[in-house]
Amino acid sequence: PCVVVCALACVQAWAAPPLPRLDADETATVSGLSSGAYMAVQMHVAHSARIKGAAALAGGPYYCAQGSLWSAYYNCMKPGTFMPLPSLATLKSATDRLAAAGRIDPTANLASARAWLFTGTRDDTVAREVVEELQAFYAAYKTATVLVRDRPAGHAMITEDAGNKDCGATRSPFINDCDYDAAGALLQHLAGPLAPPAASPAGRLLGFDQTPFGGYEISMDDEGYVYIPKDCETQRCRVHVAFHGCRQGRSAVNDTFVREAGYNRWADTNRIIVLYPQAIARWWWVYNPSGCWDWWGYTGAQYHTKEGAQVRAVMAMLSRLGERPK
Repeated sequence: PCVVVCALACVQAWAAPPLPRLDADETATVSGLSSGAYMAVQMHVAHSARIKGAAALAGGPYYCAQGSLWSAYYNCMKPGTFMPLPSLATLKSATDRLAAAGRIDPTANLASARAWLFTGTRDDTVAREVVEELQAFYAAYKTATVLVRDRPAGHAMITEDAGNKDCGATRSPFINDCDYDAAGALLQHLAGPLAPPAASPAGRLLGFDQTPFGGYEISMDDEGYVYIPKDCETQRCRVHVAFHGCRQGRSAVNDTFVREAGYNRWADTNRIIVLYPQAIARWWWVYNPSGCWDWWGYTGAQYHTKEGAQVRAVMAMLSRLGERPK
């Protein structure tokens, strides 16, 4: 018994602290790279009453993979003659059916939303036409959308001065110095107008226990991150959720994405809490060897709806941030 008690005490001592209650705004905006871009779009469409805007770097339209890993990799990343993108009409029809069934929020909400999209001219992982179809998807719902497609960027989060010095690179940590502040550009479109960013982050970066919201069984890490500006410790703030891409989570690059993606300096001067959920690689039962977010159905057929396991997990995190401190 003593050994068991001591072991439990050690586990508790090493566990990350809980996600704090900060009385944050109920609504939020989201963004992401690659699988994180697809996840951001899923969050936006499924919960458009609360998620007021989405930004996607190298991501495609909602429900593009239609529950198929094959379609995700081929049709929705590198489409061609024999593996074309699903038609906009097909995806819009599926989206409208989900809304009519109450499995996602009414699509009418998207007309008052904003979207910011990015495709690099040197991105050989996700083709430009995939991002352009996401633009067409949002246009079908009258969402105010910006598409940036003139930067010589590889498959990465694009920054002003952090990450790989070769803007056209596609390699770990998938953050590239392109002399372009993508985080600032997307936040200003989704949540602007904004004050200029801080020279350097001065808030609190907290690693928190992610397991109460959904853990390894749905390919989520035991620990996530949240960036809390000083003003947000005592005042109500907005929330932005930033989803990392494949091979870019804590288990792959530690906190590099969280620190270098570019969000935190803007958060400091604009009272924005930044939530960084973390996915993790899995090989058994759930097959997700690169630690991607689920945009093809590895957690179940409802992955893209309100009932999706990872969607529910992140919404529960937002609800926790919105609770009043005890």
